[in-house]
Amino acid sequence: MHTIKLAVFDMAGTTVNENNIVYKTVQKVINDLGYEVSLDQVLEYGAGKEKHQAITDVLTNCTASKEVKKEAATAFAAFKPALELAYDTLDIDTFKGMLAFFKALRKQDIYVVLNTGYDEKTATKLLAKLEWNVGEDIDMLITADDVENGRPAPDMIQKAMNAFGVTDPAEVLKAGDSEIDIIEGKNANCGLTVGVLSGAQTREQLEKANPDYILNTLTELEALLIKS
Repeated sequence: MHTIKLAVFDMAGTTVNENNIVYKTVQKVINDLGYEVSLDQVLEYGAGKEKHQAITDVLTNCTASKEVKKEAATAFAAFKPALELAYDTLDIDTFKGMLAFFKALRKQDIYVVLNTGYDEKTATKLLAKLEWNVGEDIDMLITADDVENGRPAPDMIQKAMNAFGVTDPAEVLKAGDSEIDIIEGKNANCGLTVGVLSGAQTREQLEKANPDYILNTLTELEALLIKS
């Protein structure tokens, strides 16, 4: 087991229990164009990605669209207000024991960073709704707006490493509920990559990326990371 100094966790489906609201919203704005894309298809091709890219990839892989770029732009323009409305009106919660887990990691001098394919406005609003505070409950939030290249590029993980002076990627853990989270971690050469079954994708889908561990929930990591 590597000594972990930095843990980078995905938000929706990994640390935040939002019942796939974001992907149901992606499904809605695509189907409003006249398609019949299933939620399973959205999760397969869009999970974990910056949301414009997710919409583009779902249209490319699941429809016969001949104007993917134009239709993706239309759907993405509808996506942001639709998701904002969903987050304003629906209950959002954390998975059980998440704040205590963060506290235990930080007590062991492991930095806790959340990263996400959301834009900054959405992610910040979500944190506020959960009453999670940067500097108190987590050490940093990194969104798709903060980097040039979204997942599966390693930019967000490398930004976190630079922020906390972690130079060896073997000391970094990346965990998420989608295959692309795991690929992101591998592209950053993380010492540990972990898939969780609490969100978007199935065990079979996560196994395609060959993570070091697949866990039911993120908090199961405590047994691996916390020294007695």
